[in-house]
Amino acid sequence: MVAARGKRSRHPPATRPHPAPPPQLTALLADLASAVSLALRFASVRDRLLRPSQALALDPLLLAAARAVSRLLALLPLHLQTLTLTSLSLSPPAPPPSSLPSSWFLRLLSSPSSSLQDTAWRDAFRMSRPAFFTLLNSLALSDPAAASSSSLALPADHKLGAALYRLAHAAPARAVARRFGLPSPAVAARAFYEVCHAVADRLAALLDLAAPDRISRAVPGFCALSLPNCCGALGYARFGGAAVTAQALVDAEGRFLDVSVGWDPSAPPPEILPRTKLYGSQSPVLSNAPQGELIGGSVPRYFLAPACCPLLPWLVTPYRDVGSKADMSSKERIFNNVHAHGAQLVKKAFGHVRARWQLLGECWKGDCQEALPYVVVAGCLLHNFLVKLGEPLPDDGVPVDAGDDVFVDFDGENDREGERIRDVLAVHLSLVSRTQRQSVSNL
Repeated sequence: MVAARGKRSRHPPATRPHPAPPPQLTALLADLASAVSLALRFASVRDRLLRPSQALALDPLLLAAARAVSRLLALLPLHLQTLTLTSLSLSPPAPPPSSLPSSWFLRLLSSPSSSLQDTAWRDAFRMSRPAFFTLLNSLALSDPAAASSSSLALPADHKLGAALYRLAHAAPARAVARRFGLPSPAVAARAFYEVCHAVADRLAALLDLAAPDRISRAVPGFCALSLPNCCGALGYARFGGAAVTAQALVDAEGRFLDVSVGWDPSAPPPEILPRTKLYGSQSPVLSNAPQGELIGGSVPRYFLAPACCPLLPWLVTPYRDVGSKADMSSKERIFNNVHAHGAQLVKKAFGHVRARWQLLGECWKGDCQEALPYVVVAGCLLHNFLVKLGEPLPDDGVPVDAGDDVFVDFDGENDREGERIRDVLAVHLSLVSRTQRQSVSNL
């Protein structure tokens, strides 16, 4: 016989209630949520006490902490959730009518002028407050005639401030929008590119190599380096995480005379140089000038160039195969030493641009790479603008990947006229060096 089955109950089995968390844990979560909320309020209202690097480092940490505490609170029973998720809002708290302005930038604008305030301005925008507003007037961002139909309806100082802040600190668009009170990260990104376009358009004259007296003014600085008739130092660097190569010519004061950006980072300089505007424009720029008469022959105006470039009549490179065992008093060794000092000028100029505008050192990928050349040019133009105003140069000690600025030496045939000019310069420098040694020995 089969045993009769028992009748199933029509009622589901009673579920056991989850045990309530210990009161100590609930109190601890409440204290933790309160601490995160207070930290968010401090970062939103008292953020002028923080340097930009500190604020940008703190923002993602607070965001992560708020999300973690929100998830913990959601695990509590409903009747124990004494703190709601809205108490952890990541947006700046709405200030009462009598409080400070809502955004960090407005609080900075409204703060009284002082040495502390000027330091905060330099930390934020890599320039003084007077330089900021001089630049603002030069760019004419609020000029209706200069505005396009796609221009953002934002105050001009907010556009410029947001763009410089992002360029100086590689700040995410989300952080820029929050600190400048912009509607969204997308608006912050649009303001950045709009300002870069205005810089390239309005400050373009600062890179006009053919401008009157631009080259002749560069000659005295190189004469002080014992390089007669030299008009500039040429160099190369990679930006955006080695996404593009830039070619630049600078004077003895570190101002950019010519910049060409957007070249394939794997292309060698001998392939880049003939395709640049400088290659075609150098002849009329350099030829209409008297030649320098030195012992051994005449020397036309020329540019210094690194060993990765070909030797040309207007482009003087160092001697090859001058090893460390060569005679220290040989004219080739003396020339290479002086040439190295001149070549450092362009390296330092690139270093100042990287130090001032840290966004250029970030890795640019995908569609963003298309805009990188324009941003690099804008960074160089801003560098020239600030040098013209007498703004102090930043520290150029920003770490750069060892391979970013390394280019293979040119191993092709040298131009004969270029060799003659270099030999004349080497003899001149050898005589200068001998005269200096004799003067020292006579003391």
